[in-house]
This record gives sequence, structure tokens and C-alpha cells, in this order.
Amino acid sequence: MSQQLKDKIAVVTGASRGIGRGTAVALGEQGATVYVTGRSTGAGELTIDTTARLVDEAGGHGVPVQVDHGVDSQIADLFARVADDHGRLDILVNNVYKIPDPPAWGGGFWDHPISIWDDQVGIGLRAHYVASWHAAPLLFAAAPGSAIFNVSSPGGQSYHFSSSYGAGKAGLDRLSADMAIELQPKGVACCVIYPGTVATEFIQEWSGKRGTDLAGAQTPLAVGRVIAALAASPDLMERTGTIQWVEDVAEELDILDEHGNRPPAYGRRLPSS
Repeated sequence: MSQQLKDKIAVVTGASRGIGRGTAVALGEQGATVYVTGRSTGAGELTIDTTARLVDEAGGHGVPVQVDHGVDSQIADLFARVADDHGRLDILVNNVYKIPDPPAWGGGFWDHPISIWDDQVGIGLRAHYVASWHAAPLLFAAAPGSAIFNVSSPGGQSYHFSSSYGAGKAGLDRLSADMAIELQPKGVACCVIYPGTVATEFIQEWSGKRGTDLAGAQTPLAVGRVIAALAASPDLMERTGTIQWVEDVAEELDILDEHGNRPPAYGRRLPSS
């Protein structure tokens, strides 16, 4: 398999599991060096060390870096390390997210502790801004062709889970569109990624508890392969500022998941912008 991202340097935040892990491995398949961040370390299944090993096995080079994305100084240290190691960054995937415990599904906003705002918007939006701020000079050093991919959700356009969840996702969509305007003269792209229902470890666990059928779900690796394909696409700058639906890109670029299937569409489609 041709490695279209060989010698590229990537950072994937929140990569100990789920979409982050799938994306890190997919970038590894294409030969990238991938810095994988998260709080969980060690030899366990859902850790950044295990993800880094999977990146190596896929054909790339995984570098685990323990980061709590709620702590600005740790985010700064991450990008200082990338600067020291390489002096540039080709790909930033802002994926990290904090799921409230217990998850805020159902009920009204008044039923949930105020802390879920900090979980879902503080980590799922503010931390992406902080990471992008620190990454910008490194992305400029790699431009043209460098990019930020912000993993969002159809919850940015319709109700999902809770009002704080929707506010965070809609904010990320707007942030990405405006960042794209400011980044374009620098030759850096910024796109929003819209997966459908994804069979992450968390979703699989809760689908069992709630009796949800995941037969038509996308896989984390499928989402990651879409991001990797976009990162290597010659028309990436033409896509900057847009929402890229996983199923649309998979069909356009003929991307299959690890089972040889095309990522399925996400239910009733919403207008993309």
C-alpha cells in the first residue's frame, strides 16, 4: 500500500480510544509520525501507549504524550515537544472530548450539573482552540498543505443528548469556519469532520445498557481513514472551511473500513455548510 503521508508529522488529541485511536492508526497506515495524546498511560488496552504501538504496527511511528487537555500548560508542552523534535506540524486532529460521568442523556439542562458545560464545551471546544493556537506556528512552517481537522458531530445542527452538547458542537463548527478564513492566506486548511454513529468503546458499552442496535454504525478506523485521505487530498484547500461528512468522503474517495465496508450514512441527512 502506498503511504501517502510518509514523513508527515501529526498530532491527534484524545487518542487513547475511539475516533482518536482510529485516526491515529489510519494516519500510521499512511506512514505518518503521530503524536497521540490522552491521560491514560501504560500497558492497558485503552491507553496512549497502546495506541502508539498500534500506529507502529500499522506502518507509522507512534509517539505517546500524556496530556490533560483541561490544563493549558500541558497543551503548550506538547507542541513545544513537537517543535523541538521536528520544527513543524503537518496535521492537527482536534478530537479530545470529555464525556460527563454519568453521561448527560435526556432530561432538561436544569437536571444536569453545571459541570457538564465545562466537560463538553471546555474540553470539546476550548481545548481545541488552545491546541490550535499553539500549533499554528508549526502548521505555518509546514504550509502549504498543512491542516487542522476538528472532529464535530451532526449535533452541531440538530438536537443530540443535551443543550450543552449541541452548544459545544455548533461552536466548534463556527470556530472552524472562521479559523479557515484566517488560516487560508497562510496556506493552512481547516475542516470540520462529521462522523455518523460510531462504534467506539463507550458507545458499544452504553448501547448494550440501552438496547441500541449498532449494526449500521461506522467504525473509528473508517473515520480515521477519511481524515487521512483528506490530509493527502490534492484539493484539500478547496475544502477548507467546510463540513466534511464521513460517508460522503468515503464514497467520493472510495474508502472502506477494516471490514471492507463503506462507512454507512448517518440516518436522516442534514444540510451541510
